[in-house]
Amino acid sequence: MDPTPRPATRSARGRLESIDALRGFDMFWIVGGDVALKAWAHWAGWPPPDLVEEQLEHVPWEGFRFYDLIFPLFLFLVGVVIPFSQAAQRARGGSPAQMHLRILRRTVLLFALGLLANNILQFDWGNLRVAGVLQRIAIGYGCAALIVLHTGVRGQAVVAAALLLGYWALLALVPGPGGVAGDYSMEGNLAGYVDRHYLPGKILKPYYGYGDNEGILSTIPAVATALLGALAGHWLRAGRPAGVRLSGLVLAGVACLAVGTAWGTVFPVIKNLWTSSFVLVAGGWSLLLLALFHAVIDVLGFRSWAFFFTVIGANAITIYVVPRFLDFPKVAKFFFGGVIRHSGSFEPVALALAILLVEWLFLLFLYRKGWFLRV
Repeated sequence: MDPTPRPATRSARGRLESIDALRGFDMFWIVGGDVALKAWAHWAGWPPPDLVEEQLEHVPWEGFRFYDLIFPLFLFLVGVVIPFSQAAQRARGGSPAQMHLRILRRTVLLFALGLLANNILQFDWGNLRVAGVLQRIAIGYGCAALIVLHTGVRGQAVVAAALLLGYWALLALVPGPGGVAGDYSMEGNLAGYVDRHYLPGKILKPYYGYGDNEGILSTIPAVATALLGALAGHWLRAGRPAGVRLSGLVLAGVACLAVGTAWGTVFPVIKNLWTSSFVLVAGGWSLLLLALFHAVIDVLGFRSWAFFFTVIGANAITIYVVPRFLDFPKVAKFFFGGVIRHSGSFEPVALALAILLVEWLFLLFLYRKGWFLRV
């Protein structure tokens, strides 16, 4: 491997191309990649259908599967971009006031998009879920961006560690009223108690019912997830030789996996609570995936294979929100219904692939036009 620094390859938005590609790989599973792979596995018998089904579903409570990585990986990548974005703003002569205003604007708009995705326009206040994926991203981004803006790399690492240790101490030492300290069960954990009594909006059963998996206290370690990404972003843009960049990401990923797994023996790995051990396990895999994509795309220069994912990643928020009001399955059936109906036992796979194709072509149109959802 060439040890000399190479200029990072840039996407259509001027971002590090590996980041858009990895974000697209992440979103691929949300927008239908999971359905397509499950359908293929059941049709072909390979990969083993039971294994695919297991890994593409969330763990009910304690543990970690591939699908549990999707959301923290996205939040991690939000953090990775922060050092690049703030450096670009400074280079353009952005003042501290302008940078603060940009952070506030993005945070508010992301939170508002989350409420839109939760059907706030239906005015059904009794069934409105205030928490959500985009809301957590908004808060995680806003807090992490402010911390990065006002602290150095060492300060950001200290804050991230303090958030993880503090959250552990909170759940381990503080009992909910009528409960016991250190109860990490679905029914008895402190975060769930706080959500039931203080989280605005309705707590819905699909989001574990006794609390919300994007609730109040669990947002604390989610900020650490974004900060872990920001630290990786600092590492990538520091101008080190390619070998040093990659080995640093890999070593950090392995270290996070080791510490998170060990910590999980006393503070279980639970996505719904976003436990500190979960942050480190998910962060470890995120760092390793970032190292892989950075090595292949930015260092070795093999970019053409990643274009499919880059198109998705460049408009990730768009493809998360738009299916709420644009019926991609209906469009896919309109154009490919005949082919799908005559596919025999392959029909479930054909339908899933047709929906993915329609979604991707929609994103490709936006990509070619240079239209990106900016918040």
